[in-house]
Amino acid sequence: MTAPTRDLDRPLAPPRAPERRTTAPLLVPALLATVLGLWGLTRQDSMWRDESVTYQVAHRPLGQLLALLGHIDAVHGLYYLLLHGVFALWDGGLVALRLPSVLATALAAAGVGALGTRLAGPRTGVLAGVVFALFPATQQYAQEGRSYALVTAGVVWATCLFLRGLGSAGRGWWAGYGVLLAVACWVHEFAALVLCAHAVTLWLLRMPWRRWGMAAAGVLVAVAPLAVVSARQADRQLGWLGRPSLAMWLAFLAVSALGLLLSRVPSLSDRTLTAVALPLLIVPPGLLITGSLLKPWYVDRYVLYALAGLALLAGLALDRLPVGLGRIAPFLLALALLPASLAVRTPESRKDDVVAVARTVRKLSHPGDGVLFLPSRRREWLMSYPALYGRLDDLALARSPAASRTLQGTELPADTLRTRLLATPRVIALTDPDGQPLDPFPQESVKRRTLREHFQECERVRVWGAQVVVYVRKPDPGSLAFRCQNRERR
Repeated sequence: MTAPTRDLDRPLAPPRAPERRTTAPLLVPALLATVLGLWGLTRQDSMWRDESVTYQVAHRPLGQLLALLGHIDAVHGLYYLLLHGVFALWDGGLVALRLPSVLATALAAAGVGALGTRLAGPRTGVLAGVVFALFPATQQYAQEGRSYALVTAGVVWATCLFLRGLGSAGRGWWAGYGVLLAVACWVHEFAALVLCAHAVTLWLLRMPWRRWGMAAAGVLVAVAPLAVVSARQADRQLGWLGRPSLAMWLAFLAVSALGLLLSRVPSLSDRTLTAVALPLLIVPPGLLITGSLLKPWYVDRYVLYALAGLALLAGLALDRLPVGLGRIAPFLLALALLPASLAVRTPESRKDDVVAVARTVRKLSHPGDGVLFLPSRRREWLMSYPALYGRLDDLALARSPAASRTLQGTELPADTLRTRLLATPRVIALTDPDGQPLDPFPQESVKRRTLREHFQECERVRVWGAQVVVYVRKPDPGSLAFRCQNRERR
């Protein structure tokens, strides 16, 4: 009886370098990522508005937190619950807020090292993990109290399990893959886009789909409840986004072109690594930015994990350099990226500085002063400082964030707001920097018009990403001059 033939062009498992017993590809990148994450972790004692959301939401009682998620921000729900637990164990301020991201980044860097080792050998693994840790974007989100570093770690290690599943006849790796990726999707549901990247990898390697398909279906079923809830919240959640700008497209195309260039250099070709890295680099951000032409949902940090693909290609490129040059290349890369590494550790690397705003309000305000947020979503600038916020009279607030199950509360109707504002002798206004678009809503128009017509500006302090302005009610010009001068002498 003739033995059945096998299609030699269709491997049973992706080709990979022989495994060596070494922990360096995991430990070296993880250690480097940890050191970089801890370096300047408090970012000169600053915090931007999205981190402030995390901080104040994670400090809400559990019942209030769950009520919020039923109304908005369900997409970040699991992350908020994690941080709620962290703060319950240790309320360590900015360090506690950001430490989970540092640890997740170290785990992600180790995962990139593991991928590089399995696909092209330990040296490629070490170099790929080091490059990933050195990326400015990696360093930025390692020091941010948001979910993106945790999502990246989950996706990277799910990709490791994906490769293990392809090289094994058992089902255990696929079960682990499905569970880990489902958890990553619950931390942020755009992690599910990596399923499309893995599908492209299977197609490029001409590998069987059945077991992966079952695991992928399980992931989609697991994340479906979150997708349904978050879809209902999408307008409130992502209404601030516009369609991708030209700069966004150019950045995406530039990174994609770099990945394609690395994969096309003949001496660097590695079919399996390329089949894994290129889809990971291009497919998730490509789908999100293209889909955002119809529904604006694209922000590059939502698919931060795509950088793992670029790191794998770069690690292979460095591995193919002459030995002497390959050894010093990571140091040269670190030196070249040093200005960017320094920049992401400054308050100016984010949109604003909530800490600086709060300090300025504390300096300029008196207990009982009216406070006005222009626009209302800038109430977030004081939400993480309840003692400071509590000593001021929030003139526009109708229902508190907790009572309204929202992030910043709800505001009074325009007529009522105007009446309250006119009855207040002194107002601290928190507003965007000059030149920012003005919200057209009736309440926002009334705030601006009433301040302009019935109040006089006494003092304006500009901090990063914000302005704090002191206004005094003007019954007559003589009284106005006295009040402003009196305030300046305090």
